[in-house]
Amino acid sequence: MRLPSLLRDLLRAARWHRRLLAGAAAAAAVYFGLVALSPPPPPTVAVLAAARDLPGGTVPSDGDLRTLDLPVGAVPDGALQPGTDLTARVLSGPVRSGEPLTDARFLGPVSVPPGSLAYPFRIDDPDITALLRVGDRLNLYAATSSAAESADLLARAVRVVALPSPRTTSSGALIVVATTSDVATRLAQATTNSRITVALTPDTS
Repeated sequence: MRLPSLLRDLLRAARWHRRLLAGAAAAAAVYFGLVALSPPPPPTVAVLAAARDLPGGTVPSDGDLRTLDLPVGAVPDGALQPGTDLTARVLSGPVRSGEPLTDARFLGPVSVPPGSLAYPFRIDDPDITALLRVGDRLNLYAATSSAAESADLLARAVRVVALPSPRTTSSGALIVVATTSDVATRLAQATTNSRITVALTPDTS
């Protein structure tokens, strides 16, 4: 008769499924036991970090920043939180990509008039910055190495808003001025093939 054979097949299948279910249950028990014994992940704090290498004198934009989650014990003092307004902050020195940003990394809020922006640029002669103070007014010139060409006046009476420290490097001295976007564009173009120099002026217009 086929019935006993069919019954034996059903019993074997049931035993195989029971073993499979028992193995799965044992594995699940081990997994959940390990989860229960594992310590919970440490709490983290979201801080602002540099999204790329940034030079000193930079006013970071949103594209220069990213959010970094750090364990509470690894958060440096003065770490800046996401949402901190950095539109009037100037980096006092270079920052590496991924480095958490702290208040000590900045010169502090700089006073920039409405409609202006803080623009950092370098001059070749670092000794000039020893004569400057925040609040001074400068005329900016672009000079070439050719004696046949005169220096071009780029801007008149722009205000110094920050003098990053250290002020001198192998590539000159850094100055941050408050100016318009048009002047910033002319400065950016001039620095590619000209030497930028400045002159103190009493002009406040």
